[in-house]
Formats: sequence, structure tokens, C-alpha cells
Amino acid sequence: MTEREKILSDEYYDMITDYELPPQISMDIGEDFVYQPIEGELGITYINRNNVPPLGISNYAYSMIPKLYGFQQRSGSKRAGTFDPTPLIESGITTVQRGPLNLTGKGVVIGFVDTGIRYEEEVFRNPDGSTRILGIWDQTIQEGTPPEGFYYGTEYTREMINRALQSENPREVVPSYDESGHGTALASVAAGSVVGSGLTFVGAAPEAEIVMVKLKEAKPHLKEFYLVPEEVEAYAESDILAAVKYLESYAIAVSRALVICFGAGTNMGDHEGHSALAEYLNAIAVRRSRVVIVAGGSEGNSAHHYLGLSQEGLRETIDNVEIRVDEEEKGFVAEFWGNISANHIISVKAPGGEETPQIDFRTQDSLEFQFIYEDTRLQIDHVLVEQDSGEELIFFRFENPTPGIWTIQVVITGNRSGESDFHIWLPITEFIIGETYFLRPSPYITLTEPANSRDVITTTVYDDASDGFWVPSGRGYTRLGRVKPELCAPGVNIDTAAGVRTGSDLAAAFVAGASAQFMQWAVEEVNRPWVESRELKSYLIRGAKREAGMVYPNREMGYGKLNISGTFDVLAGV
Repeated sequence: MTEREKILSDEYYDMITDYELPPQISMDIGEDFVYQPIEGELGITYINRNNVPPLGISNYAYSMIPKLYGFQQRSGSKRAGTFDPTPLIESGITTVQRGPLNLTGKGVVIGFVDTGIRYEEEVFRNPDGSTRILGIWDQTIQEGTPPEGFYYGTEYTREMINRALQSENPREVVPSYDESGHGTALASVAAGSVVGSGLTFVGAAPEAEIVMVKLKEAKPHLKEFYLVPEEVEAYAESDILAAVKYLESYAIAVSRALVICFGAGTNMGDHEGHSALAEYLNAIAVRRSRVVIVAGGSEGNSAHHYLGLSQEGLRETIDNVEIRVDEEEKGFVAEFWGNISANHIISVKAPGGEETPQIDFRTQDSLEFQFIYEDTRLQIDHVLVEQDSGEELIFFRFENPTPGIWTIQVVITGNRSGESDFHIWLPITEFIIGETYFLRPSPYITLTEPANSRDVITTTVYDDASDGFWVPSGRGYTRLGRVKPELCAPGVNIDTAAGVRTGSDLAAAFVAGASAQFMQWAVEEVNRPWVESRELKSYLIRGAKREAGMVYPNREMGYGKLNISGTFDVLAGV
């Protein structure tokens, strides 16, 4: 098999490694693997499944198994009339597009890791009809040449796209297409061209150039491991890491400022920004002329987060965590993250009353329970000290769960350092069938990963029509109380090149476009040539709109609503 065939094959595991070969694998795997470097010691090792232990938290470090990410954009309600520029106006974007600043993102690259782009659309073209897209890496098409340094997918250059646009059948020349319209929507909001003098359409940074990665879907065995239905669109962390590397490499090659707009999310991880993807995005965010924008997700009112507390001095605290499982549910996973100051003993009770024994995890083994009356298989893995976060992780896999109320009893002992907490997250809504949720959920700490990464700019959503916070939007802070999000931006009923859409990723697109405007002024026009995400974050916070009587920062809107015009007012001393 070729490197490409091995990488694409479901017979090969994708393992995220921070060393060239994982030392946990003691057996000799010979030459039957492919190594894809990302940066430094970070890389992806594709290994034949027949030569290594089965996929499982107890067989591999938690961070080695790619997490699954999904897109949470939804259709919006059509507004009356034609294109509505209100979100651009409210964000101060139209003000700085006009003179004297004339900031349109010119000279800046905005990169997307998404579902592709409908490159034929007018909103991605120059006035002469040529494309504003520098490149597309389509990971799903294998007939062409992959980008340099990669083994799979096909890269389409600006020249190839222009040739396609000049042909009678563009997709015969460049067959890449965005079926769902998700990536097209984000790219058009962040960087759509001026169409019809701005009456038909205009994006936040209409002269920025675009680089798009169309992600391939996760392998079947990975979906099976996380119990995500086969028909559900899900994307592997390994492919996303490669996509981000491509964007960064492209910006280096063309010597441009780069803004990365990332709209996918997951409930997997410690919600403190310690995943491989979060750390890699963070590493890029602190580089000069680089900005990383991450959507906060739409899990705020999904009831997929549980917060448990115990008080200092109590010998023992018992918390019964109730999960309502839908009758359509075929299986789901859950992640328990515990405070290191306490010990946790658990048991699980099925709807019919059958219960596992209490588990104190002294053996650190993977445990399996087959419920006699419920026809449910439960697998529980325990990691006392997860290597990236340093925290305790308990990983649950509920296969064929009986509908009804399942109870995870958590006994907290040994707490010696004040109030102790634990958290449990269910998967994002897109990965769950029907209504499966906690009966006593917490709406906070519901930002999806990698939005909790330290130095990226994280955004939540408000509705510019009502000027109020959008209730489904994810909310902060991080699990350990670090302030996230930083900003809130419009994201409800937004006009895009793929129709009217709603979601936190659209809010991220507005922030990405505004960031491109700033980077044009700072880097291309040499006013702040060494700026990066941390500095830009502070500039945007200083210019943000804040309502009288509201305390900032807060868990919903961070430090306020996006207002790039306000940022330049601060710089000008107005």
C-alpha cells in the first residue's frame, strides 16, 4: 500500500504523537506505518490496526486518540428584503471599510478548516471575475496531487481555479465542492466580495485572500469508538491538525499575515485547552502576524454539562448524576474530569434498577459491565493523571443504552483543599440521537474545545436584531476559571453566500474579518508590524461595546461585543 492508501484506510489507526513513534507500542511494527510531521515533535502516526492493541483509553494515552469534531451551524429565518448589513454595521466593520482607513483585509490571508468552498460564487471573485482564493486543499479527493509535505487529498491552486472559472464546466477542472455550504457561509461572512455595490452582498474583509481546507470525514472505526452514528458528519483531530499545518505553511510561503477562522468544536477534552489541537492553535496564535479565532460552540442550553461540588471538611459527599437517555439513542460516550484534590468512587445504575458495584479504580484497568436486564454494555476507563492536563479522567462508553434515567453515583472523599468540583460532559448535540441530556445540567463551562485554548480569540453569539445574548451559545469560563470568551459577535440569521445561517462559527467569521482589517492596518501598512493574537485580543477588548449596568468580563459575552471601529477610536485617542 502507498502512504496515501495507508492514511485513508480504516485498517490504520491515526495516532497523535509528540514523538516519532509511540513508546507504548512494545511490539515491532516494522515498516507498516506512515509518519506525518506537524511541528516539532508533534505528528501523526498511521499504524496498521492488526499490529497494535485495540483502540482504548487504557491501551493508549488519552491524547493519542484523535477527538471528533463537528460543525454546529444551523439554518436561520429569512429576513425581510435583501442583504442585511446590520451585523457589519453593529460590529463597526463598515465604518473602517470606508475612508479614511479603507480597511478591507487587503494583503491578508484568512484560512478556514471546514467543509470546503463553492469557489464559483461571485462573492469569492475579483471585479474582473478571477478568484480571490489562493488555494484549496480538498482532503476528500484523491485523484490529484496533494500539497507539498502531505500524502493525501488534492491541492487546487489559484491558477487552477481561474482556469476552471474560465471553462464551461468549472467542476470538471476543479471538482472540489462544498455540499453542506458550511465553509462557504463562513468564508463569505468573513471575506465575501462587494457585490452590487454592497447592496447584494459584502463580507467583513472583502479584499482578503482565502485559503480553504475541505476536511475528509473521520474513519469508521473512530466513529465506532466514540459511538457516533455512521451517517453523522464528524471530523478527526488528526486531519484538522494537518489542515492547520497547511494553512500555516501557506502563509509562510506567500509571506502574508494569516488569520485562521476555526468553526468546529467538541465536548471531548478537559475544557482547559490542553488537547493537541488546542496547543497547536495556541502555538500559532502567539507568532507574529498570526491571529487565531475560535467559535465557542452552541452547547449553552443543550444540557450536556454537569457540575458537581463538594465542601471542604466533609468526610464524604455523594452526588447522583442523572442522565435522561432517549429511546432512539444507540450509544454515547461521556467524560468525567475530577479535581486532583479529591478521590472519586463511582457506580452506575440502569433505569430498571440494576447497578454496578462501587469502583475506586485502584487497579487502573478498563472495566466492562453487561447489564442482564438492560441489554446494555458499559465500558469504563480510568486515568488517574491525564498527561496533558494533570487531572483525573473517567471515560464512559454506553453501548445500546436502555431508554430512561441512568444514574452515575459519584462519592467524593479525601477533599483537603477547599471546595472541590467535578465535571461530566456528554457529546455535542450533533453526535447524539434524540434527547439525551442531564436532568440537572449547568449552562456554564459549555464552550466547546478548542475555544478554551489560552491565547486564541474566542467568541460567543448575540442576536443583533434584539441586541441580546443568543441562549444556545456556549458560555464560559474554562474549567479552572480562566476568562473565556473574550468577545461576543453577531451570529443569528446572518446572510451568507449559502443562505441565511445561525451559529457561533458565524460570529467567529465576523471577528476573523475584523481581525483581517486590523492586520491590514498593522502589518501590511506597517503600523504594528509585529502584532499577534494576544495583542490584537487586547485591542479588540479595549474597543468592545459594553452595556451600562453589566459586569465585565462575564461568562456570556466576555469583555463585550465586537466593535472594530471602537478599537481604532482607542488607538486614535478619541
